[in-house]
Amino acid sequence: MKYIQIDIKTSRAGIEPLLAALMEVGITDTVVEDPADVDDLLNKKNEYDWDYVDESVLELRNRQPQVTVYMNDDEDGRAAAENLRHAVDGLKSAAAAGIFGEGADLGPLTVEMCVCDDSGWKDKWKEYFKPAKVGKTIVVKPTWEEYEAKPGEKILEIDPGMAFGTGTHETTSLCIRLMEEYIHPGDKVLDVGCGSGILSIAGALLGAGDVLGIEIDPAAVDISKENIALNHVQNIARAQYGDLTKGVDYKANVVVANLMADLVIMLSKDVANHMMPGAVYISSGILDEKAVTVVDAMRALGFRILEVRQDGMWCAVAAAL
Repeated sequence: MKYIQIDIKTSRAGIEPLLAALMEVGITDTVVEDPADVDDLLNKKNEYDWDYVDESVLELRNRQPQVTVYMNDDEDGRAAAENLRHAVDGLKSAAAAGIFGEGADLGPLTVEMCVCDDSGWKDKWKEYFKPAKVGKTIVVKPTWEEYEAKPGEKILEIDPGMAFGTGTHETTSLCIRLMEEYIHPGDKVLDVGCGSGILSIAGALLGAGDVLGIEIDPAAVDISKENIALNHVQNIARAQYGDLTKGVDYKANVVVANLMADLVIMLSKDVANHMMPGAVYISSGILDEKAVTVVDAMRALGFRILEVRQDGMWCAVAAAL
């Protein structure tokens, strides 16, 4: 089997705008190589960051920032690759027009594609997924990595599969940090668009008494169920196929939706029907530039904004009725 590897050269400042442009055309699974991350790692900003650094990691310091995307070499993959090209061209035009500020350097934004054999590809992405502390207490750990929990840490073990998120993206960590603040022991939690089940599992680990993950992708439902079982929380959390707006009869103390700004706004119209008195609605997947739009839409629907948190170019909103 063949696959398409697409490498996009950029700059440190261009990484987040590039990821956002790719998200706009439905491409959310990427590998980011940022040499500055190595310097952050060596500075050991957090005590849990590392115990040993392999020489191959140090070699990254001399590379130009790059975003890599992998796709199947089939009709759908080639169509997605073409959409990617258009997205990058649009980003170049926006940068040239000064949308990101006068003199903003997003790098060359060159797109290099090659068709490769899939030997080793299915596991290649695993090289970039390491244990990461994504909240005050939650550490996301892939199944193939060793990690010894420190006092107070809760290990969330996951095998996401190539097509699903690893939980280390800013939008996911923002959700988890807010969940740590608003989930109380015994709460019911509704995870809308549960993906690989990370937020559902986090809810269970944070003390929820019952968690329901809803997902419209049947493959993601299967992955969620496997990860829920992997973390031994199947007595608390479950995942099922469904659409929040159609036939889901569940009310929660905390509703969490890590989607995209437009989807968050659309779903917010129905979220109230799934909130118990005093419930909190946590949403993310929202680009910072769209935060005001999302907040205004929520307020128009009667929501009271509790807080907005930001991480890089992303933000998350906690709201209540």
